[in-house]
Amino acid sequence: MELSCLVRWRLSLSGFGCRLSVMNAATAALLANTLLTLHVGVVVFVVGLLPLVLIGGALGWHWVHHRGLRFTHLVLILYIAAQTWLDQLCPLTVWEQDLRRLAGQGGYREGFIEHWLSRLLYWDAPWWAFEVAYTSFAVLVAVAWWWVRPVARTR
Repeated sequence: MELSCLVRWRLSLSGFGCRLSVMNAATAALLANTLLTLHVGVVVFVVGLLPLVLIGGALGWHWVHHRGLRFTHLVLILYIAAQTWLDQLCPLTVWEQDLRRLAGQGGYREGFIEHWLSRLLYWDAPWWAFEVAYTSFAVLVAVAWWWVRPVARTR
């Protein structure tokens, strides 16, 4: 089995040994929509935190120096960038797609919110564009560690 197929299989819901056949379509659709909403939240966190850190560093906001927050931010974007270099989809995307298949969804039969969240999150671009974008963003997040240094919490 090719490495990317093995990793994709391991990250899929079926790779966890779940009994997916017992899940009804409505539950699968609800879980897929929940995962999509969570995924959008992760994207907003990763993309939105960088400008807040830079602005907050310039304005003296103390919370932008929180080491745990900044570490989580850095790890997430490094993971995202590494996935693209390994030609892997985000596990949230894989799980959502598995759930949509279980729900019998295909095409554009989704609701208004689901449709627009999907359009916000998923772009039609060549893979190399995502590699460049995610890697560049990861470099900016890493550089922000030196511009606005995180500090350990003192008691």
